[in-house]
Amino acid sequence: MKFRPVHHTSRPAARRLQPLLALAVLVLAGTGCTTIKRTAVNQLGDALASGSSGFATDDDPELIKAATPFSLKLLESLLAESPRHPGLLLAAASGFTQYTYAFVQQEADETESKDLAAAQAMRLRARRLYLRAKDYALRGLDAQHPGFRAQLAAGPAAAVQKLARADVPLAYWAAAAWGSAISLGKDDPALVAELPQMEALIDRALALDESWGDGAIHGFLINYEMSRQGMNDDPTLRARRHFERAVALAAGKQAAPFVTFAEAVCLEKQDAAQFEQLLQRALALDPDAAPEFRLANLVVQRRARWLLARKDELFLTPAKPVAP
Repeated sequence: MKFRPVHHTSRPAARRLQPLLALAVLVLAGTGCTTIKRTAVNQLGDALASGSSGFATDDDPELIKAATPFSLKLLESLLAESPRHPGLLLAAASGFTQYTYAFVQQEADETESKDLAAAQAMRLRARRLYLRAKDYALRGLDAQHPGFRAQLAAGPAAAVQKLARADVPLAYWAAAAWGSAISLGKDDPALVAELPQMEALIDRALALDESWGDGAIHGFLINYEMSRQGMNDDPTLRARRHFERAVALAAGKQAAPFVTFAEAVCLEKQDAAQFEQLLQRALALDPDAAPEFRLANLVVQRRARWLLARKDELFLTPAKPVAP
């Protein structure tokens, strides 16, 4: 999956949110009129969703790792009071997906060589968190299109046709979280059997707005095309087309497409030279040059360094020199 930044909160916006966070404590603890309480929760939810609970411009991933769980639990507390709030459902879906990718799954991968049992436990936790994110996204789509979740299960290709461009963010996060959970749950036949639903969502999102999220949909598909079933053409060519489009839509400012292609395609093809070349391109990006992608790039660059450190384990033959 491609880690993309969520909407960031500027310092003035952050100052505006401080009293809202205090209000959240009062609202959630209050026992007054249900209608008044629900109105207050909805107003707070609107503010949090529009102001964002994300930290895309931050330069300290460890700080964000420590801070994010509180934000996610606040969103869940508000959703308990207003279960169909569209902004809160989107924020929960995107927040849980990105937190899990950046700070749970990556830690599991780094831990595996030192403690296999601990890594397996982390991956099980990551799968559960991805499924939680997927459920929030599907709840959001169900709120916009009553009965959508059941229709998706019954006939994915037909169900997604009712989605419109405004539904692309929820469709993307549902697919991203779902696909990530399936990749960690290949031993669960029931979960793997849900793959057509995920595929229908991401394909519909691509058809509706291929440029959404600075190429996030194409970034996801770089990886997915390498395992997509039922296609007759070369998956590497499909993945490369998505890679080139993802790079173009992000104006070359995001590290994720380079790392995703290196890991999904170069590793599969045992192309050690291009693998190293792409990871070095990702590491050469200056995170401060594009503040809106700063946190995402720092997270992905950490993965790039980890992959480079494991190059000798990942490839059967040494890398050949890259032609100038």
